[in-house]
Amino acid sequence: MNTKKVAIGAKPTAKPQPANPDAWVDARQSVTSTKRLTIDVPANLHARIKASCAMRGTKMVDEITAILQDKFQQLS
Repeated sequence: MNTKKVAIGAKPTAKPQPANPDAWVDARQSVTSTKRLTIDVPANLHARIKASCAMRGTKMVDEITAILQDKFQQLS
């Protein structure tokens, strides 16, 4: 017979509170407003973009956004 006992720590009495919640809220970075762009691309192009981003460890949205910014920077 096995008499092994597992010790369980004491239950915390209260949840820890953040030091200053107002400072945490004020420290947020401002969020740039965005718009969704839906496009249809050939499946093989999508696969190539996805594979390339996966190999580099980047997100497709970041890569495509950079391409669009380069293309349309003169319009700003």
